[in-house]
Amino acid sequence: MSNLSAVARRQPAPYGLLLGAALLGASAVVAHHMARKAEAENPPRGRFLQANGVRLHYTEHGDPSNPALVMLHGNGSMSLELEISGLVERAARDFHVLVFDRPGYGHSDRPKAQSHAPEAQARTVLQALRALEVKRPMVMGHSWGTLVAYWMGLLAPDEIRALVLASGYYTPTLRLDTAILGSPALPVLGQLMRRTLSPLLGRLMWPLMARRLFAPHGLTSAFREQYPVWMSLRPGQLLASASEAAMMPLQAARLRKHEGELRVPTMIVAGEKDRVVMTQWQSGRLHRRLPRTRLRVVAGAGHMMHHTATTEVLDAIYEAWHMSAPVVSTPRLKSELAAAEKDPAADRALREATVG
Repeated sequence: MSNLSAVARRQPAPYGLLLGAALLGASAVVAHHMARKAEAENPPRGRFLQANGVRLHYTEHGDPSNPALVMLHGNGSMSLELEISGLVERAARDFHVLVFDRPGYGHSDRPKAQSHAPEAQARTVLQALRALEVKRPMVMGHSWGTLVAYWMGLLAPDEIRALVLASGYYTPTLRLDTAILGSPALPVLGQLMRRTLSPLLGRLMWPLMARRLFAPHGLTSAFREQYPVWMSLRPGQLLASASEAAMMPLQAARLRKHEGELRVPTMIVAGEKDRVVMTQWQSGRLHRRLPRTRLRVVAGAGHMMHHTATTEVLDAIYEAWHMSAPVVSTPRLKSELAAAEKDPAADRALREATVG
């Protein structure tokens, strides 16, 4: 007995394992509670439809008789973020704006049994637009959403009027953040992390990540007060975000093989001081590879320029509208007609600039 007691005393109790299990359990409870709370406080504000096997959530803004403009958000985000920026509201004065939660984000589903690469998402959105009978929309994509918008132009050039590619990633690069941000998409371990520690770690890191996104400007008060952070930290959205981060370089490389096929008028817009993607390496190089596109670099702006330089991004949308057809056959927008009545000289200048 004495020998057995001595052996037992020499065996370390599994306190580390017990503590780790308790920590994971507590994290899971907190993460689940905060996710459900975020969903309760931010119910769907738009409509749903089935497209390509995906239940998509979207919101509509402006007069349905106006020209259509589709907006697609970036990685880790949701349609509400575009609405908070003020860009949707301002664009809705002249356009019928449809803002989609891409698969896995906001209130849209992300079925496990199918691909959600940019080409697949483009097919999904195109099918949704056909179901809604939306004719020849312009499509604006921000950040990762530019890959989806780009593929929409490739897949259905006769159905898309023009593209606006904002703060996009088009040229593969070695990115350390891809490996880090992509870890929640790993099998088994990633699933455990998404439901336990990743949401809490994401919340701790959120201020730093948000500052990088908005740099060199600070966060806008609207974003700080209105964006529901915990909606982005739910397990399903973490999976979508991690998967897209992991596939980004490969998808950019794949897209390059099809660049010469793009026939849709395309406006590229980027912030001069973007700290998430290198503007000259990404937007600048794409413009040089596709000389028929137009490039607008917004001075002093960062990745979230639609929040901090909303007017400049809106101007890029208007420019894409006029790129899509000669002035003589392009309908005038309501804001332009109003401006023409007030200032005929400015109206002539607009026409001359567009022709040029």
